[in-house]
Amino acid sequence: MKDNGKIFERGSALSIFSSDRIEDFIALILALVIAFFVYITY
Repeated sequence: MKDNGKIFERGSALSIFSSDRIEDFIALILALVIAFFVYITY
């Protein structure tokens, strides 16, 4: 398969954080908060 020279970049223009690592940690914390909220309310 030919790649045509295109490189996939993990980051996107929609990212509001300067670092992918910070974005990953914020997403993890947010997911845990939502899971905890669902656990408590149901």
